[in-house]
Parts: sequence; C-alpha cells; structure tokens
Amino acid sequence: MAGFTFAYRLSGGAPTIQDLLFADTETLTEGDMTNLATGEVDLLAAGDTAGVGVCLETVSGTDSTTRIQVITDSDAVYSVEDTNARLKGATLDITGATGAQALTTSSGKEFVVQAESTATEPTLVRFNIGKHVDNVAL
Repeated sequence: MAGFTFAYRLSGGAPTIQDLLFADTETLTEGDMTNLATGEVDLLAAGDTAGVGVCLETVSGTDSTTRIQVITDSDAVYSVEDTNARLKGATLDITGATGAQALTTSSGKEFVVQAESTATEPTLVRFNIGKHVDNVAL
C-alpha cells in the first residue's frame, strides 16, 4: 500500500479514530494524510499547518456531506516507505496526490523523523510541532 500507516502512539495508547466530514468533493485514499480546512478534512499538502492524521479507508466524498475515518492523535507515529536513509530529528515535507503521498526534503517541515532508518527500511515520522491540530472535535 502506498502512503502512510499508523505505527504507534508516543503515549502507548490505542489510536483515536474519528469520522470526519470532507472539506471538498474529492477522493481520499487509505494511507493519505489529511488537513483540517474550515472544520472539515482534505488532502494534506506541502505548507499546510493544520494536519490531522491518516485516512483508514478509501472514500470518494462530497463536500460537507461524506465522512471518512481518520486517526487524529497528535502523538501518532506513522510508517511510510521511503528510499532514503533518514536521521532521527530530520524534518520532511509531504508530497504527492491521493494514493501516492510520500516524503521529500524539507522546507515546510510538516513531519519530523522519529527514528533513524536506512534506505531499505520504512521511515517513522510524526507531525512536527505546530503542524497538527491538537483537538479535532467535530
């Protein structure tokens, strides 16, 4: 599967899963990262500062009508296939369209690497400070 998968929470707890409304009429794919836009979710893009979490299903949604399941924890750590070696603490950006999101070199610093990895290992990341919405109460 392309995209991101939930690995664990820093707190050790189970992931919080919420059914959130779509902000746009679009398809969000399992493994896509989402952003909060006017109280609803859309695809996370480089430069966004209101990250929510990963989609747990693929849904073709209608603006303000359709819901999708998303992990919403600010301490969630995600795994993503990445062909680059990464150092713990490095910052990275999101890139790609629905179903094809990945990591790239950083300017917006949406994510921070949680653990060192080689080019053949998945990269573990979490939202960087100030890039995640702490309370998604919708």
